[in-house]
Amino acid sequence: MVMRFLFGLFFLFWVPIWTVPANAELVDRIVAIVNDEVITLSELEEAVSPYVGQIRTAGYGPEKKQEMLFKVRQDILNRMIERKLTEQQGEALGVSVSEREVDERIERIKEEEFLTEEALKEALAEEGYTLEEYRKRIKSQILGAKLINKEVKSKVAITEDEIRAYYDEHKDAFAAQKKYHLRTILVRVDWEDEADKRAAQEKIETVAIKSRAGVPFADLARQYSEDITAEDGGDIGWFSIQELTQELRETVRWMEEGEVTPVLETEQGYQILKLEEIEGSAGKTLEEAKAEIQETMYRRMVERRYDDWLKELREDAYIKIVQ
Repeated sequence: MVMRFLFGLFFLFWVPIWTVPANAELVDRIVAIVNDEVITLSELEEAVSPYVGQIRTAGYGPEKKQEMLFKVRQDILNRMIERKLTEQQGEALGVSVSEREVDERIERIKEEEFLTEEALKEALAEEGYTLEEYRKRIKSQILGAKLINKEVKSKVAITEDEIRAYYDEHKDAFAAQKKYHLRTILVRVDWEDEADKRAAQEKIETVAIKSRAGVPFADLARQYSEDITAEDGGDIGWFSIQELTQELRETVRWMEEGEVTPVLETEQGYQILKLEEIEGSAGKTLEEAKAEIQETMYRRMVERRYDDWLKELREDAYIKIVQ
């Protein structure tokens, strides 16, 4: 959870994909030119290498794994190009970030996550980063936020008529609805490996039998689940019916509190869920929903204008990707 917070904003779409064998010598070269600056292969490798294991151990089949690795490599390189463009635009506009601002941001992160200096360094090291590398990323993140405020957010305005129109178009979202509190137990499967499939199936059947026999679901999750929520007893939180996948919607909507689903086959493996609790929520009037609508519309408009802004930067720049 700590590292997801530390890197969540900056690496929203960043996942690792390319590795170099330990005994191979990396010959550096240019992989992209952005105006008068370059991105090198070593920089790209440095950016992606801490995350390679996440894809390789996620349980995907060989073809799916290679597809993800290739796609993510392109995503990462694009984000590096956008970062270069952002930094160049910041310099052109006289927008800068001081070391004191970086210090303050890191101190705030440490306070919010209850981290000491050593604990932060250890958490970063586990992900393959030094504190100095993390400082550079925080600095770039702050610069990006300043530019968004200057070039994007300052130009966004939402009228009362737009808020009312949004409310009228999304009345179902503000009507009374149920929320479902779910827990899960996941047994990961390599679908290409028949022996692994059989072992996983035996494991999930054992879990299902114990659940039906009255063993607390949370205890079973802590003992058997391979999901990241295992330590929390498989608790994945509250969901409206619209937030669930189509398959789960048709299962959960007819369940009662305390019921457990049959074994489900998902991309990552075999899974069962328990409907812990159902909670009804009252509908909202336009006045009650106004602040929520304004925040939603504002965020979407900022995201859209930010994408347009980045697109304009790219169109005005000289960019060459070297294969």
